[in-house]
Amino acid sequence: MNSLVRLSGRCLRRLAPVPALPRRLCTQAGNVELGELVKKDKVVVFMKGTPAQPMCGFSNAVVQILRMHGVDEYASYNVLEDQDLRQGVKSFSNWPTIPQVFFNGEFVGGCDILLQMHQNGDLVEELQKLGIRSALLDSEKDENK
Repeated sequence: MNSLVRLSGRCLRRLAPVPALPRRLCTQAGNVELGELVKKDKVVVFMKGTPAQPMCGFSNAVVQILRMHGVDEYASYNVLEDQDLRQGVKSFSNWPTIPQVFFNGEFVGGCDILLQMHQNGDLVEELQKLGIRSALLDSEKDENK
């Protein structure tokens, strides 16, 4: 049960699942495969649990922040289902904690960084670079009417 092949089939992206990947996360080839995985969607989140049922407060916070901005379509991978994926993504990003958020294949950070970006307005700008309009912009317009 500890293979990336099974995990990738459980990709929570709404449209199409991510193709199966071989299990080699701690090798150079594994880094290449994770590099391809994080580039498949504009927003990719490695988390504990799923967006529908986060299994830790930090993963829940990331899901809620994305939801507040109207980001509903993103790839999400439950690292609790695969210890190799959990360790592999930590090595890949050189970041010790989960959740981990990637925009267009680039590592953004974890919960604290995403929260800081949300609070200072940087997240709205970064989402715009991805072609995603933050729902908070629309709510600001509604308040000003």
